[in-house]
Amino acid sequence: MTIELQKSPPKTTEAAARVLVVDDERSMRELLSIVLRRDGYEVLIAEDGATGLELLKRERVDILITDLRMPQMNGVDLLREAKRIAPDIVSIVMTAFATTETAVEALRLGAADYVTKSKDTAAELRVRVSRELERRRLQQENVLLKRALKTSNQFSNIIGNSSPMVALFQLIETIAATNSTVLITGESGTGKELIARAIHVNSPRRERPFVAVNCGALSETLLDSELFGHMRGSFTGADSNKKGLIEVAEKGTIFLDEIGEMSPVVQVKLLRVLQERKFRRLGGTEEIDADIRILAATNRDLTKMVAEGSFREDLFYRINVIPMRVPPLRERQGDIPLLAEHFMARFAEQMRKPVSAISGGAMALLTQYGWPGNIRELENAIERAVALERTPTILPDSLPEQLNNRVTEAPTASQAEAFPDAGFDLERHVQGIEREYIAEALRRAGGVKVKAAELLGMSFRSFRYYTKKYNLK
Repeated sequence: MTIELQKSPPKTTEAAARVLVVDDERSMRELLSIVLRRDGYEVLIAEDGATGLELLKRERVDILITDLRMPQMNGVDLLREAKRIAPDIVSIVMTAFATTETAVEALRLGAADYVTKSKDTAAELRVRVSRELERRRLQQENVLLKRALKTSNQFSNIIGNSSPMVALFQLIETIAATNSTVLITGESGTGKELIARAIHVNSPRRERPFVAVNCGALSETLLDSELFGHMRGSFTGADSNKKGLIEVAEKGTIFLDEIGEMSPVVQVKLLRVLQERKFRRLGGTEEIDADIRILAATNRDLTKMVAEGSFREDLFYRINVIPMRVPPLRERQGDIPLLAEHFMARFAEQMRKPVSAISGGAMALLTQYGWPGNIRELENAIERAVALERTPTILPDSLPEQLNNRVTEAPTASQAEAFPDAGFDLERHVQGIEREYIAEALRRAGGVKVKAAELLGMSFRSFRYYTKKYNLK
């Protein structure tokens, strides 16, 4: 039985790739080992299927290259078992006795490619290994992109020109180019993940993955497995080897949301990643390099948790290299009109409704409310308003009840206190107020236009003009 692990200086494109070569011909094993090591891969070799299978159970393997005809366990049986242990493994089959039946069987079992042995086998395998690794990388990036699109739909970009947000933008621009760990703090719903994504997008790692993990949504064992991966049999239900998100984020950024919910056991493992840039899969013995940038976020007071002993002090100092606080919405009221109109436009397009404005009364309610749920609550309120509104302008009645405690008398000068920092369109604002009162008069008059005109001290002809102008029925 022969098991060897041979390393060489890593190549730039696939530094972490590991190839397992299984062949009963010693000369082929040695030739492929030399050729693949020259290309920068780590190479494991085994002389038969049974030995290769044992190796797969213990070690991380990215690509399996196996001969088809071998004693004890042939290549087809090895492929079948390999897929059970490591479902995402890339397999390439080679044989000196090519037949259609064996090729079909190998491909049916998940082999990515099929190579006939010849004097050019080594050169052909070099090309195919590189191609399959590139294809797998693109597949992983596609999965991450879809995941990112789903989460980024919460709000499409960072919106705001208030003083607190301008300061935050300047800090993002300053620290993005560094590799330093950042701790983002702020209340729930303030957009901490959005800030983390902005840091990543403006960093040198922008072309590599951004992986977000909610530490509060998983149990200790599941979070351990999700972050670091696991080997088959490491816990009940671990039926195969699994790559962790730290591996997936290689050369990119990993965002640890709600890090204050992380258990002490996982805190210790994360501390080792930060200190040594290495980790082990759950149940594994191999040390894996972690070339990643870590961004963390929490809505809890970690300083208090450190004092209470529920969060490690050494980990706190490791993640708090650059502290960043995201202000709550009540501290940036000048951004509320911008955010509200942004959400209105987005939801109107999604719902295919002709809602294009927010009335002055509705905007006053939005800017005066405290927003304990921050941007997420504002987004939900505007979505509700667009869904319920039957006119082109969002009126106060379409807003949630907690905002809609308005009075019916004419607005006073005190409402000017809600004047947004960035200014606003006065004509549009006045038209919104005008439309709102005409609509209210119609409701009070039970739809009778003559009576509604009397309530507003207007002629019927003028009233009819305004109902047409504002598309009121």
